[in-house]
Amino acid sequence: MKQFIFFIIFSYTLVVQASESPSAKQLLQNMATAVHQRNFDASFVVMKEKGMEPYRWLHGLHNGQELELLSLLNGAGLEIVRVDNKVTYFEPQSEPYSIQTNSITGPIPEVLFKDISVLNKGYDFVLGGKGRIAGRPAQLVRLESKDSNKYNYWLWIDTDSSLLLKAAYVNQAGELLEQLQLTHISVSPEPGEQLLELLSKSFPEARKLENNTPPTLNNSNWQIEWLPDGFTLLKADRHKLDLNNELADYYLFSDGLVEFSVFVQRPLAGKRPSGALSSGATTVYVHNSGAFDVSVVGKIPPQTAKSIAESVKRAL
Repeated sequence: MKQFIFFIIFSYTLVVQASESPSAKQLLQNMATAVHQRNFDASFVVMKEKGMEPYRWLHGLHNGQELELLSLLNGAGLEIVRVDNKVTYFEPQSEPYSIQTNSITGPIPEVLFKDISVLNKGYDFVLGGKGRIAGRPAQLVRLESKDSNKYNYWLWIDTDSSLLLKAAYVNQAGELLEQLQLTHISVSPEPGEQLLELLSKSFPEARKLENNTPPTLNNSNWQIEWLPDGFTLLKADRHKLDLNNELADYYLFSDGLVEFSVFVQRPLAGKRPSGALSSGATTVYVHNSGAFDVSVVGKIPPQTAKSIAESVKRAL
């Protein structure tokens, strides 16, 4: 009888502990909150098959104002500054400019610091195992694509601070294609001095927001007859490409987590064979239809990019 009672108590304890453990979605929501409320100084590298990019990332909260600084440490450098809802970009060979937004566009998808419910249709939220990243206890959370047309995205979250420690794009075979790894992080009760100095600096006036009416392909020169599930058009325009100064029709699509771009232009001199190049999770697929060229660029599998490119037709 005592063994039976012990078994009942033990089973009940396991059920209670399981019910108290945060779900994968709750861990992501905790991370989104923490990254806006904590003071931290972090260094990380983005590792691809052909090299890596080192960054420094600082965030602080001072008198109700958010302060954030992201710097690319290699090459000519890139620096992005956020003071509350104003983000200023300092890029090589360009004049600095500011836009009105509450998040920085960088190596980490912005949606992870906002409302992740927009990913419900395209991804499953799955708890993985526990481990240590950068000397800190971490919980793996997997965003698993509901079809094979997208990559999975895995995150390792600090169980103490709820901050991100590592992230990776993973293919359907479970292979890491590109990863972001923190090499150092310190969390403090007060923001760092470098962040507080931002309050005394002047930045360009924020650009006015563009028309928020969603773009459509209705009046476009082209029809894109196949898109992976969950992707919608964010932007459409016509502009010259920096690479060759050629005029191209440009379309930007997103599923909330990843984006890809479609460029359609007249064929360049010398017929090029269709094909894909990949760097980490980023695919560049060029399709030569004979009458026009289509380029698809984004963090999507090569076969997905190929299907998109080959589906482009002239509008009737």
